[in-house]
Amino acid sequence: MKILVTGGCGFIGSNLIRHLLTNYPNIRVVNLDKLTYAAHPLSLADLAKDQRYQFIKGDICDEILVERIFAEEKPDAVIHLAAESHVDRSINQPAPFLKTNIFGTYVLLEAVKKHKVAKMVHVSTDEVYGSIKRGSFSESSPLSPSSPYSASKAASDLLALSYFKTYHLPVVITRSSNNFGPYQFPEKFISRLITNAILKQDLPVYGNGQNVRDWLFVLDNCRAIDLVLQKGQIGEIYNIGAKNEKTNLEVALEIQKRFPVVKIQFVADRPGHDFRYSLNTNKIQRLGFEPKYSFKKALSETIDWYLNNQWWWRPLKERSETLYQNWGR
Repeated sequence: MKILVTGGCGFIGSNLIRHLLTNYPNIRVVNLDKLTYAAHPLSLADLAKDQRYQFIKGDICDEILVERIFAEEKPDAVIHLAAESHVDRSINQPAPFLKTNIFGTYVLLEAVKKHKVAKMVHVSTDEVYGSIKRGSFSESSPLSPSSPYSASKAASDLLALSYFKTYHLPVVITRSSNNFGPYQFPEKFISRLITNAILKQDLPVYGNGQNVRDWLFVLDNCRAIDLVLQKGQIGEIYNIGAKNEKTNLEVALEIQKRFPVVKIQFVADRPGHDFRYSLNTNKIQRLGFEPKYSFKKALSETIDWYLNNQWWWRPLKERSETLYQNWGR
């Protein structure tokens, strides 16, 4: 089986490719990635000599390139992760989010349709639902995105579903809660706090720190995406979460336990900051998914990874710090 993964040098993509090649000796993976600022080719450097892995540098918005890849590689399935994903950047500069997340998805959908690919997993986010004070969003909840990022992902979700309804395209959508873990660009909330702590810098937290997120370890999300690829019903949406709801302040305090010399710094809140995300995950549980990692175990392993792999994140952090303040999702 050959799988085309878009955005495979990014955070979730690199972990997913490693998961696939580790668990399935007969799978081949083609990784199409533009190598934007948040992608890092070194995330998959250890796979460079694996004959089952192929990297192609390119933009999913490049219709000619995408057509050539589908014609030559003939993938059996597509896992679409390529996206602009950082909320703060979308507030400052929405245009790249609209182009990549909407038009890029359209280009892939057209290629899947033309080349009759057996299945496409479109990886989305819980942020398309907006904020919820009580209870949890189900897959049928109305979409109410709050940022240009989440609006662009909601649009791409609807576009994918329209291709299923109109063209019977074999697409399935996953919407996961906030991911964290190894190889995450150090502008996101947990990776930023951990790398700040290692550098003995303050831990910045928006507002009063009471915003709530359900934190999902990236390796659990990879298992869930894999499961949806295998067993997910065409035309359906699957929420992926871990039932690890924590306030941002609680997360910062957990990290501070490992680095007691650093201080928590409350900073001005960002515009349109969603208060709470929460997902009903009964549907994917019926497929057989359960998270393997508790929040504390996953956070401990993540901290250890950043401590042991400073060669990977230090250059990225130095580059990102010159752009603007971005304290996480």
